[in-house]
Amino acid sequence: MAMNDTMAAALSNIWNAEKVAKASCVAKPISKVTEKVLSIMKDHHFIGDYKAIEDGRGGMIEIQLIGGINKCGVVKPRFSVKKEDYVKFEKRFLPAKDFGFLIISTSQGIMTHIEAKEKDIGGKLLAYVY
Repeated sequence: MAMNDTMAAALSNIWNAEKVAKASCVAKPISKVTEKVLSIMKDHHFIGDYKAIEDGRGGMIEIQLIGGINKCGVVKPRFSVKKEDYVKFEKRFLPAKDFGFLIISTSQGIMTHIEAKEKDIGGKLLAYVY
């Protein structure tokens, strides 16, 4: 089975486990981008700790859930965002102002839309979480 979007699989896995109040879940396979998105989610207290496990088949990642996610998902297609367009996409993907994050891939790495606004840079929308 070919997996096209590892991040979409990981985030839907997390959200499904979160909906049924599981303490942890396993996402596989993993990618560097997925790991970076998870580290942002951890920094903002949406998930607990996670650890990558290399199994020789694309690896997997075990994620501790803390019940902090209302919804998370990837943004398809990955829209390009100019720094002045963040408000439009916040309205589209987040339920309220200053509630949750858009996760953006920029020329300076992967970050939340708030950091990207501060640095005055645009990028590509990857995911949202609130």
